Parts: sequence; structure tokens; C-alpha cells
Amino acid sequence: MTEIVTLFSAEEIAARVQKLAAEIAATVGPELIVIGILKGSFVFLADLVRALDAAGARPRIELMRLSSYGRAKESSGTVQLIGDAPRDFEGQPVLLVDDIVDTGLSLTYGRALVAERHVAKVWTCALLDKPSRRKVEIAADFVGFEIPDVFVVGYGIDYAERFRHLPYIGKVA
Repeated sequence: MTEIVTLFSAEEIAARVQKLAAEIAATVGPELIVIGILKGSFVFLADLVRALDAAGARPRIELMRLSSYGRAKESSGTVQLIGDAPRDFEGQPVLLVDDIVDTGLSLTYGRALVAERHVAKVWTCALLDKPSRRKVEIAADFVGFEIPDVFVVGYGIDYAERFRHLPYIGKVA
């Protein structure tokens, strides 16, 4: 059995998502395209877009699926585009939302892919930031929490497709 130690409770996450949404709405503005990177961001994305609405924004929601982990605990180092977002947002501000910035490869890849579509600007947001693991230089514009080099699960984040359902973020012990 895998032991999970809580890092951030559901209440801590909810409070931080509200603050992030207010910051994003104030910085990006009320009209934006929000692209969630699946699968890991789906819970965060759902809470974030509802919080953006409460903060006065009117996000249009799209999805993109990237993978560099598969079923492993370590990134393969290669990002694969498994499912692309629509391409009809030229000239509009885009917020690319990911669950965690670890190596930085997925967010860098996703940002470049979206920027090629001639959007007004690509902003990036990640629930978690693990800067000690970077392989490429990238800093998300909006970050929920910075974490040390630990493997985390919950709140949409998995280990071998397990633990996404947890309402909190925990460290795999």
C-alpha cells in the first residue's frame, strides 16, 4: 500500500485558488482563453475557472493533452502532444494551466505551441512549482504553491493513473 502524507489540505488549496483567480483576472483581464493541460490539471482547472468567474472574468475553456511521464515517476524527457486544443483564438490572451512545473518541458512545449497561433499573449499558470527539477528555464506567471523535490499526488495529479481523486495534495512516502 502506498502511503500518502498531506502537503496541502483541500481548504488550503481552495483559498489559494481564489487568490490566484483574483490575481489572474486583475492581470490578464476579463476576456481570456484558458487552456488546461490534461490530465493532471483537470481538477485545478475546474476550480480555477469557477474562481475566475467569481473574480469577474469570463474564461473560454479549451483542453490540450501533453505527456512526458506516462506511468513512471520520472519524466521521459520527451513531451508528446496527445490531444491538441482548437486553433481559433488568434489575437486573444491565453492562460495555459498545468498541474505542476517540474522539468519545465511540458509547459515550455505547450507555451511555444500556443504562441505559434498568433495569440495576443500566452500567460502560464501552475498549481505547483518544483524549481529544483528544472531542465529548461521557465517560470510560470502564476503559481499556487512551491514545493520541494517530492513526488506528489491528489487534486488531479496521479501516480500510474491512481490517486487523482484525492481532495488534497499529498506526498508519496
